[in-house]
Amino acid sequence: MQRSFSALSMAAAMTLLAAAPAVAVNTVTTANGANWQIHDAAPPILDTGSIRAISDNAFYGFGGIRVKVADIPATDPTARLNGELMRGFGLTFDGEDSFATTTPVGLGGVAISRTIKVSKAGNWTRWLDTFANTTGRTITVDVTFGGTAGLNTTNNQSKVAATSSGDSTIDNADTWVSINSPNAAGVSSRGPSAVVTGAQSGTGNFQRDPFGAALPTTGLEANFYGYRNTITLAPGQTKSLLRYVVAGRTETTSTIGAQTSAVGAAAATLAGTPDLAGLSASALCTVTNFTLAQDCASTPVPALPTLPEAKLKTTSSGYDVVDKSITQLANDMASGLTTSQEITRAYLDRIAAYDQGQFGFHSFITVAKNAMAQAQAADVARAQGVKGDLLGVPVIIKDLYDTKDMPTTDGSLAFEGWQPKRDAGQVKRLRDAGAIILGKGNLSEFANSGSYSESGYGMVWNAFKPSKTSLGSSGGSAVAVATSLAGFGMGSQTGVSLYAPSTGASLVTLRGTDGIASGAGVMPLTWLQDFAGPIARTTSDIARILNVTTGTDPDDIATVHADADAKRPADWKVALDPKALQGKRIGYLPSSFTSAGSYGQSDGTVEAVMARFADIQAAGASMVELTTNPPSGPSGPTLTGNRAEEGWQQYFDLHENPPYKTASEILSSPKVLPYNRQTVAARPRMTAADNQAVMLNRDEYKARIKTWMDAAGVDAVVYPGFRSDVYDNDGAQTLSSDRNSGVLTSNVGLPTLVLPIGANPHGDPISIQFVGRAFEDAKMLGFGYALEQQLGGKGHLAPATAPRLAFAKDTPATVGGTVPATLALGLGAPATFGAFTPGVDQEYTATTKASVISTAGDATLSVAEPGHLVNGAFSLPEPLRVSFSKAVWSGPTSNENVDITFKQLVKKTDALRTGSYSKTLTFTLSTTNP
Repeated sequence: MQRSFSALSMAAAMTLLAAAPAVAVNTVTTANGANWQIHDAAPPILDTGSIRAISDNAFYGFGGIRVKVADIPATDPTARLNGELMRGFGLTFDGEDSFATTTPVGLGGVAISRTIKVSKAGNWTRWLDTFANTTGRTITVDVTFGGTAGLNTTNNQSKVAATSSGDSTIDNADTWVSINSPNAAGVSSRGPSAVVTGAQSGTGNFQRDPFGAALPTTGLEANFYGYRNTITLAPGQTKSLLRYVVAGRTETTSTIGAQTSAVGAAAATLAGTPDLAGLSASALCTVTNFTLAQDCASTPVPALPTLPEAKLKTTSSGYDVVDKSITQLANDMASGLTTSQEITRAYLDRIAAYDQGQFGFHSFITVAKNAMAQAQAADVARAQGVKGDLLGVPVIIKDLYDTKDMPTTDGSLAFEGWQPKRDAGQVKRLRDAGAIILGKGNLSEFANSGSYSESGYGMVWNAFKPSKTSLGSSGGSAVAVATSLAGFGMGSQTGVSLYAPSTGASLVTLRGTDGIASGAGVMPLTWLQDFAGPIARTTSDIARILNVTTGTDPDDIATVHADADAKRPADWKVALDPKALQGKRIGYLPSSFTSAGSYGQSDGTVEAVMARFADIQAAGASMVELTTNPPSGPSGPTLTGNRAEEGWQQYFDLHENPPYKTASEILSSPKVLPYNRQTVAARPRMTAADNQAVMLNRDEYKARIKTWMDAAGVDAVVYPGFRSDVYDNDGAQTLSSDRNSGVLTSNVGLPTLVLPIGANPHGDPISIQFVGRAFEDAKMLGFGYALEQQLGGKGHLAPATAPRLAFAKDTPATVGGTVPATLALGLGAPATFGAFTPGVDQEYTATTKASVISTAGDATLSVAEPGHLVNGAFSLPEPLRVSFSKAVWSGPTSNENVDITFKQLVKKTDALRTGSYSKTLTFTLSTTNP
């Protein structure tokens, strides 16, 4: 046995979200013409191994695995993702039909890998999921395979067509299940599919709680199939689960049942004779849910993967930023309790801990390299007497706002490396106010999705339930604020892109009246409908941001048209009146609060929102049921140009070095995600008269809504934020959250204050929206503030997925005396097991002693990976295990004896070779405080 001395040190590092290869969502086409899109490590980097979509099929986001490891130690940082959708496998596509893991996912010491093969001839895909126990303890692992196989309770409701037991009820005896989506005529309007599970231990509701909630047999949630297996892993043991999905195509009235029968027959064949092509003998010997004819006695076990040591992350900042509002951050800096540098360091440490890696939220695309320098400048300015509500407060900027010191990508690799020479109008105002531009927030590519935030740089995951969508397109900004990776965020909205991610993150946002804030230097989606605005924890925070960011900008014609300086209040904080709702009449449309939404089933979300009507009334307002629907807008003006093209041309006009000349060049770039890529003919610009016509058209619509509200005698109209749960993050279809409440915000350009009001029965955040007349932005802010106060802080929720970091900071001190730094480790006689007996299950034990001398402030005794006892080139199959009677010291010790115990398991089926076995081990006595 060898001995060595080492001193351990810890260093902090900042990494950025790296751009992935310029390919995305690899697709394999099977013989029946179906395109299978598999989520691998290519952009948008979901890397789950699940199905994004299959041509005309109901499997959207199917084939992922949720994994729950029993008894994960509290010190293991992966415990926070226990039970969630596994991701980060580094799945690589071979260009033909297969995907393989390059980096196993570590969960509680279990190394998880996936290999996937699409059978082009068979119209099916195979998953082999492998679980290796890298620890010295026995571990129980629950695994659920599945996802979404239907979208509602009507035309896209999935039905069990057949099972291996011959009925339409799934039970534990079934080894395969086929489903379809029949319409009233019996035609499966979406391609039927089948899942081959082999032996399984039950089903669960994959979207909600696959390990505890039973799979319903009717309703919306009957679409969320989860097939469960429980496996037990001894130390060093590897086991695998084998599953198949068969996909058919849409049926017609002349082929009713044909596709359903075909997928059922294919599933039955695979269940009886699974296709194992390309799988090694070692891999097949680990499969537990099929009985395979394999000679495993003489087959070597797969090599045990090496996982990085799971260490809790720390911060070197002594100031806790978790769930701190702008108001509190500013007050604590003003009082001298903390500094901008301490605050910024805390956020940077949290970004390093929670935003990157396999289980990262991926809310940032870029983190500012000069963030600490910005913070130092803010501290100097404060010391010189400069004051300001945002001075020294870090902000995440959605990556479609120009920043002169960082790239601006619009979430697309088409803009990779593009760095403007000037800030967007609102960014300049924030920088001038002393805010720290901490980094650029991830978003859906070109901000064109309200359901997801998936870009060429990765997918943003939900702050509260990390298997689910963050919503879009401002998901990065919202998730970073919710998880306390930034003090506040800036986002944008064309349709729902401020309110959807803010609701999903339990945050406040204000989509202001058209023209109240500048969009200059903000990459466009729909010209003269886009709105750039704030996301924060409280209405007070929003007021402080709006004081800086709103007003007329000569570079933005909408603010000039609106005369924003005249329309905005001199101080938005004046609107923060706890009595703002007293005597007010708040209208609501019953049709906007129908509990079923478009999915045909209530899950309690709308009822939870409507329960807050009582709080609005308690704040002094009356609720008014509206009996007339809001008027539709005027006919759109006839334009000589194109709004999408005009938006980009207006953006290009502000830059000396635009990377493109037309919108069509951007959309046709090979770096654009394939499902967003388009070939668009060159389109003409709008004239000045065209621009004026669009603004006047929107003004007229605002006037119609004012007349409608005046006739009803209401001060505002409220709408629900969401009307259902938030759903998983890996499907192409928009099964996220039912937002179709008819809210007027974006189409009209009206001020809408979105306020978090708690959670629905399943724990998903919910919100209420106050919609007012044009330029009643401050009034809506006041209504939100009054309800926020009435709720007493119970509206905004903080997620538990990014807990506080332990504070760790080296502090030098002067020490007197002449005792030298000493670490000494003595080992007793070599340990011996004696003779091993072949053909018998037995665990052998051997012991020796160590003597420890340490003058350090702490010491740790460890042993390098024991590996396996060897006899020449032959090694025992089971790993050697080593334990200590004591391994950690919190102070000096001298000649302290430690018992070292060695254990070796020999199974009755383990082959043994005649001769002596041995292993040289390295024991290390180390310290972090010599």
